[in-house]
Amino acid sequence: MTKEILVADDHPLFREALRHAVGRAVPDAAVVEADSVAALLEAAERHPGAELLLLDLNMPGAQGFSALVQMRSHFPTLPVVIISAMEDPAIIRRSIAHGAAGFVPKSSAVHEMVEALQAVLEGDVWVPPSVDVDAPALEDSEADIASRLASLTPQQFRVLSMLSAGLLNKQIAYELGVSEATIKAHMTAIMQKLGATNRTQAVVLAQRLALDTPVTAQAAGH
Repeated sequence: MTKEILVADDHPLFREALRHAVGRAVPDAAVVEADSVAALLEAAERHPGAELLLLDLNMPGAQGFSALVQMRSHFPTLPVVIISAMEDPAIIRRSIAHGAAGFVPKSSAVHEMVEALQAVLEGDVWVPPSVDVDAPALEDSEADIASRLASLTPQQFRVLSMLSAGLLNKQIAYELGVSEATIKAHMTAIMQKLGATNRTQAVVLAQRLALDTPVTAQAAGH
């Protein structure tokens, strides 16, 4: 039976490189590509039997670890391997703590990517050998914000991502093909779930999972 593997990266050349690595790791795999978080959510919904997701942390619609948190919440049986240009051990540990099954730096040789994909497909966790994933990774405040973001539905997450990109309600409504009243209802639910009092605070909370700013209790509003 053909394995479906999702590849989410906004750079066409790197998606091609990942297709090559997937072809080496799983010769009969069917690769489904996405170039944004919105496209990834749609692809994951269309392909519920997908066996692996290769996810770039920096792509349209992603706020640091927010896309990883959302995917792990709504597609808990789908293993996620982070593919990133960032190689900071702290980011690798945070990725695993947020539910990733692997982390492969984009600088890795093809044979390392193949090794990582095969290991995760067999149920293992794969990180570069030099990284100690047993070291502390998440502060309580970061875990709390991740939990709040995980409670959003995929559609609410799309709305929040578009809001974070600076779109107005009417623009989000147009992009999603719904009424502006529906977007306002989503915003009310989003703010309630995040514990935010306004739109700006909701965006700031989502940004707290950025890669270069570990969450502190003060930043989280605690």
